[in-house]
Amino acid sequence: MAQLVLVNYRVQVFGNSGNLDLDWLSKVGVFKGFSRDELEQVAELGQRVDAEPGAVLTDQGRFGDTAYLIIEGEANVYMNGEYVTNVAAETLVGEMALVEHRPRNATVVAETDMVLVGFGISEFGELLEKNPSAREAVMGLLGRRVQENDARRNE
Repeated sequence: MAQLVLVNYRVQVFGNSGNLDLDWLSKVGVFKGFSRDELEQVAELGQRVDAEPGAVLTDQGRFGDTAYLIIEGEANVYMNGEYVTNVAAETLVGEMALVEHRPRNATVVAETDMVLVGFGISEFGELLEKNPSAREAVMGLLGRRVQENDARRNE
């Protein structure tokens, strides 16, 4: 069975130097325009997660406790058992359930080996509470995802 493996050290975007690449993080859509301090806060609150192909990152209908930023690798998204899309680097998944405190809207399954940054529910809440840029970016992302989901339901 495929597994998610939580790596118990500070998140690092993940070059040979082992240092967090804040420049890379600053180019990720949801974090574009963040100050250096805001990017450092994002980095401090996440943890590296490695996922094998077949690992379930989010499971539709279940309550979630983690959102993931994909660093490398790809995952498939399913709604009601139907394939919806493929997601890859720089995509945030699982955030809707954390913000809205309700069951997951989709199942996300690792298609390849993946490296992710996991934000637990308390860390994600802290990020949104203390970082207005993060709150604004995530709320904008949520709005777009709700529109996309509504459009899919109406097809």
